[in-house]
Amino acid sequence: MGDKANAHPGAAGRATAADHPASVRNVVLVGHSGSGKTTLVEALALTAGAVNRAGRVEDGGTVSDYDEIEHRQQRSVQLSLVPVDWDGYKINILDTPGYADFVGELRAGLRAADAALFVVSASDGVDGSTRMVWEECAAVGMPRAIVVTHLEAARADFDEMTRICAEAFGGDDPDAVLPLYLPLHGEEGPDGHAPVTGLIGLLSQQLFDYSSGERKEAEPGPEQLPLIEEARNRLIEGIIAESEDETLMDRYLGGAEIDLKTLVDDLERAVARGTFFPVLAAAPAAEGARQGLGTVELLELITGGFPTPLERAAPTVTTPDGAAREVRACDPDGPLLAEVVKTASDPYVGRVSLVRVFSGTLRPDATVHVSGHGLTDRGHEDHDVDERVGALSAPFGKQQRALTHCIAGDLACVAKLNRAETGDTLSAKDDPLLMEPWQMPDPLLPLAIQAHSKADEDKLSQGLGRLVAEDPTMRLEQNQNTHQVVLWCLGEAHADVALERLRNRYGVQVDVIPYKVSLRETFAGRSAGRGRHVKQSGGHGQFAICEIEVEPLPNGSGIEFVDKVVGGAVPRQFIPSVEKGVRAQAAKGVAAGHPLIDVRITLLDGKAHSVDSSDAAFQTAGALALREAAADARIHLLEPVAEVTVLVGDDYVGAVMSDLSGRRGRVVGTEQAGGGRTLVRAEVPEIEIGRYAVDLRSLSHGTARFSRTYARHEPMPPQIAERIREQAQEA
Repeated sequence: MGDKANAHPGAAGRATAADHPASVRNVVLVGHSGSGKTTLVEALALTAGAVNRAGRVEDGGTVSDYDEIEHRQQRSVQLSLVPVDWDGYKINILDTPGYADFVGELRAGLRAADAALFVVSASDGVDGSTRMVWEECAAVGMPRAIVVTHLEAARADFDEMTRICAEAFGGDDPDAVLPLYLPLHGEEGPDGHAPVTGLIGLLSQQLFDYSSGERKEAEPGPEQLPLIEEARNRLIEGIIAESEDETLMDRYLGGAEIDLKTLVDDLERAVARGTFFPVLAAAPAAEGARQGLGTVELLELITGGFPTPLERAAPTVTTPDGAAREVRACDPDGPLLAEVVKTASDPYVGRVSLVRVFSGTLRPDATVHVSGHGLTDRGHEDHDVDERVGALSAPFGKQQRALTHCIAGDLACVAKLNRAETGDTLSAKDDPLLMEPWQMPDPLLPLAIQAHSKADEDKLSQGLGRLVAEDPTMRLEQNQNTHQVVLWCLGEAHADVALERLRNRYGVQVDVIPYKVSLRETFAGRSAGRGRHVKQSGGHGQFAICEIEVEPLPNGSGIEFVDKVVGGAVPRQFIPSVEKGVRAQAAKGVAAGHPLIDVRITLLDGKAHSVDSSDAAFQTAGALALREAAADARIHLLEPVAEVTVLVGDDYVGAVMSDLSGRRGRVVGTEQAGGGRTLVRAEVPEIEIGRYAVDLRSLSHGTARFSRTYARHEPMPPQIAERIREQAQEA
């Protein structure tokens, strides 16, 4: 890993199909927006020979779209794959968005990868969201390494950044987060800043000079070795502490010299186990250069230290009907088991699925079974169909390089899977399987939309269907109470991207309208009403009179209808008509146009005519009676209240609780959640938390998470209720 013989690309370049899982490495890049992930991907691809310094793909000189792709990915909001070959290995580099709104894409990348490379900026440090992702990786034991970028920044300090990383990621063992190399600086410029021109390997004590634009190995001068002695000793002790050879520490403390191969082998094993987290440095290549600083060392770490797909435990698998199944981990000859980790629509080839194969071998034109978990609450159907696989390819920018197959442990893009969506399982048609789904965040920011024109209305349903098929973090709701179409998103950027895709990709123009919560009405006390519907206009007239009493019921009781008519004042055949009429009026509301709930309506008396009474007449009379009862009563406007749970760092607990109180919330309890975080539980009116996903992120600097569940409807404060009634009357 940088301390081995200097590796050269040789047969490097854009990746082809892998022939054995041991030759595959799947690594996901994680980091906040602006940390330099996409620039690092380009630098790794350049060093591996996938592109040359002119931005041309080296397979005949055809112009690549890589520069355009890089520009787009810098503002990218989706997972992207760049496969490259290096030293006989195929490396699938998964670049994830740095924006918190697109954590679904990040989770997909974590699912597809076997190791994570955390990219942190020397000038910006480690943000709260990056720490949270580190904890997610730690929870599942995913191997991790850290690469420090932006070393060219005037205030960049690699040593200080390493200390910050050890503090942020090391937990109880900061010596598990240590650098493998130290940067070497050139001469100071006029601004007093000395650029980083090379690295020195702490284990090999070799100097790697990048000042010429290509990595060159050299012996360090005598003045340089003392500079690394302390860091080198600490690294050796850290490696030995993770060694499976318990005698190694005793030998080291006894003064024995531990040979370099033993240290490198132990280091690689500790990294692959996820117990040691090396820190490296990287910088993009200068114009005209072939290699960016630290890129060779990173590629060597990925191929030598990160685990092979063979080392990943087999996923939990069942049959579509729930019966447990055992599948051997990463067996190219085993039963087919693959997962769609990303779905995208291409204007020329249609739907394209990024697939990770966990078992068996996927081939073009094969018929596979598609099984899904049916996220019906998010607009996803429960798949259980057979589909024919289209072409397999390895992506590079807009180009696709055809693959003959995709073995267990590898990734590929699959065309023409028209029914498969993100998270679906692909398996043999005669042996259908279903993988346990990965956790997706709940979208908690509502975006109410309506078609801009009649032409857009005709295309809206299809466009929305395609949109949610690509993005399982988005939920589509057709609210029956407010009659709104609502896209639930993860944040404002997520919502903006949804609107942009509807407009540009699917040709649907929509207008954003104010989001409405589902309000209700109820009676504050007992009231009575008389409905009289008597008309005579030639022929059969209309005659129906009924008298009712309305009284409030406990929360959650709904509407109860009671018949207490005596003496046949209302004929038996028309009593259901009265009930139908009052229920229809209750659904429309009696004060501000919101459904009436939690009341008992008792039919006490009435009158009928032998000729002119009818079902329709008594329905009308029932509705009139309920409206009259409401006119003489005090009507409560009820608002939905949500149970809100906020997981927040201790530093922000006070601000969060104060903010919840300002939203008319009631904090019902707090508890320590470990890791310097607190769980705050509160009950908050839903009308006050429409934008809470955005506001909480700002309040906590992106470090807090929250969930919400409906609790109940309860009376709204009179002044707010009156304002809503006035708005309803104006409308």
